[in-house]
Amino acid sequence: MADSPAWTALAPADPESACPIGPVVDIVFSRWTTPILWTLNMHGRHRFVELERRIAKITPKVLTQRLRQLERDGMIVRTYHPEVPPRVEYEITELGRSLAPLFAHLSEWAATHLDSVERARHDYDTDVAR
Repeated sequence: MADSPAWTALAPADPESACPIGPVVDIVFSRWTTPILWTLNMHGRHRFVELERRIAKITPKVLTQRLRQLERDGMIVRTYHPEVPPRVEYEITELGRSLAPLFAHLSEWAATHLDSVERARHDYDTDVAR
């Protein structure tokens, strides 16, 4: 029965086929990835401590993890300067910069629709019939 056409029609699609942007969401929209990319795109090259100060509430451990992943994904480049003391800078790459139009559209969507989302949440949370 598992080989019948009806079975294959009802089989769940693999997540990437069901939503082709899933891998992009995984890369770009991890909790701290977007603020890091936004900061580097808007304000240019930063040292670790500068990023840490600019992105409130991120821990050094998480910042390190996210920066390594973004470097691995080709979104940022890490430059080591062998000085005393050593200096490391992070800069967005052209690949990372190519996300700027997407971020601009999301920023516009947020400005237009977040109030509606908040109202919907409030209405949902205060609905006594729930």
